[in-house]
Amino acid sequence: MARITGSWLSGSAAGLPMGADGKPARYRGERLGLPETGPRALATVGRRAGGLAIDWAIATVVAAAIGSMSWNLAVWAVVSIISVALFSMTPGQAAVGIGVARVDREAPVGLWRSVVRVALVGLVLPALFTDGDGRGVQDRLTSTAVIRSR
Repeated sequence: MARITGSWLSGSAAGLPMGADGKPARYRGERLGLPETGPRALATVGRRAGGLAIDWAIATVVAAAIGSMSWNLAVWAVVSIISVALFSMTPGQAAVGIGVARVDREAPVGLWRSVVRVALVGLVLPALFTDGDGRGVQDRLTSTAVIRSR
């Protein structure tokens, strides 16, 4: 039981993942080879939520212009899939200084990873289940992370 509750009862260090040497990581993202601060460091929850809110607002305006708010989710998904596949960031993510990067190797995110990420984020719940690095199911399944771009 201590192992289960340790991640939230023992303080912030207890929730960090183990490094390759079996010791707890010093910061979130260290195990992924990301810096602690600055560009390419893991994005905070606040920035990620801000980017999503901006993307959702854009989709709402476009759906309203189309004439039906029922298109809101579809517009958000299409814009997100295309922009992450092409630019590794959505318009909202660009506005708050974050983006999506692969953590398995230096390469573009690509179309299939973008589709899987957006589908899981659209379901909401997978994005709420995070690992010790703060990455949701959508990022773990696609070997990606949301990082700071500036």
